[in-house]
Amino acid sequence: MSNAFVFLLEFHNEELWMPPDYKIINYMFQLHKIVFFLCVSVFVLKSTAQSKSSKNSQPNIIYILADDLGIGDLSIYNEGSKIYTPHLDTMGKEGMVFTDAHASSSVCTPTRYGILTGRYNWRTPLKQFVTWGTSPMLIKDDRYTVADLLQQHGYKTANIGKWHLGLNWATKDGVKDYEYYTGIKDKYEFDRIDYSKSLVKGANDLGFDYSYLLAASLNMPPFVYIENDKVVKVPNGISEQKRAEHPYAHWIKGDISEDFVHEEVLPVFVDKSISFIKENAGDEKPFFIYLPLPAPHNPILPIEPWKGKSNINPYADFVLMIDDLMGNIFKAVKESGIEENTLIIFTSDNGCASNANYAVLAKKGHNPSYIYSGNKGSYLEGGHRVPFLVKWPEKIKANSVSDETVCTTDFMATCADIVKYKLKDDQAEDSFSMLPIFNQEKGYDREATIHHSKTGIFAIRKGDWKLIQSPNSGVTANGRPEKSEKDLPEEILYNLKTDVAEKVNVAGQYPEKVQELKQLLIKQIRDGRSTPGKVQDNDPATAPWVQTAFITKN
Repeated sequence: MSNAFVFLLEFHNEELWMPPDYKIINYMFQLHKIVFFLCVSVFVLKSTAQSKSSKNSQPNIIYILADDLGIGDLSIYNEGSKIYTPHLDTMGKEGMVFTDAHASSSVCTPTRYGILTGRYNWRTPLKQFVTWGTSPMLIKDDRYTVADLLQQHGYKTANIGKWHLGLNWATKDGVKDYEYYTGIKDKYEFDRIDYSKSLVKGANDLGFDYSYLLAASLNMPPFVYIENDKVVKVPNGISEQKRAEHPYAHWIKGDISEDFVHEEVLPVFVDKSISFIKENAGDEKPFFIYLPLPAPHNPILPIEPWKGKSNINPYADFVLMIDDLMGNIFKAVKESGIEENTLIIFTSDNGCASNANYAVLAKKGHNPSYIYSGNKGSYLEGGHRVPFLVKWPEKIKANSVSDETVCTTDFMATCADIVKYKLKDDQAEDSFSMLPIFNQEKGYDREATIHHSKTGIFAIRKGDWKLIQSPNSGVTANGRPEKSEKDLPEEILYNLKTDVAEKVNVAGQYPEKVQELKQLLIKQIRDGRSTPGKVQDNDPATAPWVQTAFITKN
């Protein structure tokens, strides 16, 4: 019997012997009690419904990293976009949209290193380009990661998706070839890998309780799933798809397992993530999911019902597919009752790649780089300015916009701030907490942001000013000097406030600004950090670091 019914019954019994005037007074008094009780009941029911999200003081954290998605590919950023992304647009409207967010590099591996360690990749032996599918581990044993941090503060941690940071494979002869990555030539030969054995070093050694991975990009073999540092099915075949025959979807020849279908990889990772969310939503421990998508990177593989849906090209179809799959993740979070206290970040590792076919997209009136110049691999804005959406209903006001210049390396310091951990001097040396921005308070302390191109060229941004240093110093994957159509000036300076498309070099007009930014760049390279703290060593260079020759010339 409900308490409200008891109140009514007591009121009826009392009425039998009361004088009329007292009955009216008693009636009003009891009515107020009932209304009060009903209000309390509604509050209790609401609190119960939200108990999953409020029982932990720490938020669940989901970090989603798209692969080669341009800032102009999301309609919330691009008013002229020909690709409509309703689910990601809604996420942005329900949280905070960052207009000036940057990947720490304009290519894959370096950005991933920065997200997980809070440190610029060029402080490691990876001075340009990316790792291969059989490259050894880039992250050293003694390097503290964001997964270590959260795991040690009570989180259940998961890494589901494209890894692309190197793995130490077991070999058939048992010989341990590498401790960690030292250069682009470091690779395990396919015929020496023993896929039946657990990895010597993988994601589970870096703070992740659970992992379900693809070794590198979807166009790089081996084409196998790796669960908790063990290959799910030993490869039993060879697969290749050539660019000449498949301009939108091609991959390098290599080992493949029977359970690996390229078109299914993106949905598999999303489904795994949704299962993890549902399985852990009711736990006392908060969870952290790092979900690096393999898309819309080549091979561009939209499936039904998205194939042809955009009426533009397969790349646009693939972006629509990603948006819908993100909607499925957001729905799972909401239906699990954890939406209020779940921090979701959606961003991209760099700008859109050329194999999206910019010419076709342009004919349809769509520009993945939006109003910016350049694309993936470039030191220009289109190479590293990325979409960055953050939703956390308990903390972040809906329809918020931030114009702060932030970097993907800032994730680790943000997590440290959330769990109230003071980072040590040799941890997250290039990471600044974004928590003050989330709370719309002062305190975000990043002085400058260093950009890095595919070929290792440096640029530095401070306020409205951006300096590109030694743009002729780039090095290709094979170690040769990057060829350019013409020699460029040693310093290129842009005022992004008046020239966001980076068309007019004003270095000659502002030599003092050139020197200010150049000296700051030199300092942050030499100091081994861009955050306040004790000077740190960069990892030893294993080859001449020609892109920093300007330091000794200075």
